[in-house]
Amino acid sequence: MGEQPVRSKKKAAKGPTGAAAAGKPAKPESHLAMVRRARRINRELAEVYPYAHPELDFRNPFELLVATVLSAQTTDLRVNQTTPALFAAYPTPEDMAAAVPEKLEEIIRPTGFFRAKARSLMGLSAALRDDFGGEVPGRLEDLVKLPGVGRKTANVVLGNAFGVPGITVDTHFGRLVRRWKWTEQEDPEKVEAEVAAIFPKSEWTMLSHRVVFHGRRICHSRKPACGACPIAPLCPSYGEGETDPEKAKKLLKYEMGGYPGQRLSPPPDYPGSPAPPLGAG
Repeated sequence: MGEQPVRSKKKAAKGPTGAAAAGKPAKPESHLAMVRRARRINRELAEVYPYAHPELDFRNPFELLVATVLSAQTTDLRVNQTTPALFAAYPTPEDMAAAVPEKLEEIIRPTGFFRAKARSLMGLSAALRDDFGGEVPGRLEDLVKLPGVGRKTANVVLGNAFGVPGITVDTHFGRLVRRWKWTEQEDPEKVEAEVAAIFPKSEWTMLSHRVVFHGRRICHSRKPACGACPIAPLCPSYGEGETDPEKAKKLLKYEMGGYPGQRLSPPPDYPGSPAPPLGAG
């Protein structure tokens, strides 16, 4: 169940060398140099995580929208454990809009903040039913009008259900882009705008997946695994975490640490999908 370990061919990089390693003050980085470094980080992450993807299980835009709302303040794995029963009970916006609140709350209770989330789910479902013919709209300006849906959720849905490029600024993304000095902004919309200016629009959705993957697996909030990080030479914050390679290796999570990822039902063509049983098919 879940994803099988996927090993990157890239070895963990050594830390910064030269002036930075010698403790000498580095020259201020120009904006052009930062943009070049940022784009190189993106290329390196593309090699490390060629399989980067949304880690929420979904089969259609409505399921992705609901799962993304549920993912606030919890893990994607917890959401993936919860949504099968949820969508079995309420497969369409019409069904969810007509739900008995207490029954809906009980199903989504494991994701936390279940009363507020239930109100959002019933509200957005009613809006989809009444204003959009029961279909999830494919425009950001429509999505953000739905109860419980902000720009982050809207960009997740647009990028992964409709193929519309968008940058998803969650806690992982914001933390990493500040560590990498791509921006100093704290406000998610300002972060989104400044990072969007660095990269071609065609890169926005996959960049979001790669950065979030890296934040969940290696560049953690409290104990980043600097000594096992493949982009350490490009990171101005190298040394904030564990730099010893062996100790850092023990901090790695999900497939980087040899464990399954967060998806429970990856699509059949996903590279990390478990092989079918012998004799199956």
